[in-house]
Amino acid sequence: MTSSSESPAEAGTSDDAGAPRQDRANRSAALLATLVAVPVTVAVAGFTFAKLTPDAPAAEPGPAATSAGPRSTAPVEMAAPRLAERPATVCRALTSQLPPTVRDLAQRPVTAGPEQNAAYGDPALTIACGGAEPEPGDTDDIWVVNKVCWYAAEGPDATVLTTLDRETAVRVTVPRTYGAALQWVSPISDVVIASVPSGGDAPGGCTG
Repeated sequence: MTSSSESPAEAGTSDDAGAPRQDRANRSAALLATLVAVPVTVAVAGFTFAKLTPDAPAAEPGPAATSAGPRSTAPVEMAAPRLAERPATVCRALTSQLPPTVRDLAQRPVTAGPEQNAAYGDPALTIACGGAEPEPGDTDDIWVVNKVCWYAAEGPDATVLTTLDRETAVRVTVPRTYGAALQWVSPISDVVIASVPSGGDAPGGCTG
């Protein structure tokens, strides 16, 4: 019979020394498996989501800031006929009270007569003070906008609206690209009321 020289204490020591090494090996293997499994799981989930999600339409490119073309701020060419003293005084009062914008159109300089002319936007909407009033026919349309009487003359590129009930005539030219001309004279009518006295022989339709 062969007897072992190891004592129970020594045998226990040998078994305990092997256990930590085995545990560390198991933890390392588990960590490695986790590191490999995580990206695979993410990739599979992403692929599954992509398959389940309907294709979204490609975003439409936004319009460039200059897609509508550049907007000129250069002086607008306008005539400035010489006015008598009274009309000149009235026109100066009108132009001094005009706003910096008419709706969304910014005011632009004019080549002549800033004391009687004004312009806004590109293409230019223009305001000219002074000159003779038109003589509308019996069947011509007359419009009252904010208590100002306007006569509209339609041209190929613009509508020209002229006051019929003021001491001094005010003429507004609205390019056709801006749509309905009467909507543009609404804010201008307020300034006309405040600065240009009523007067003259207004047609019977100039009421409201």
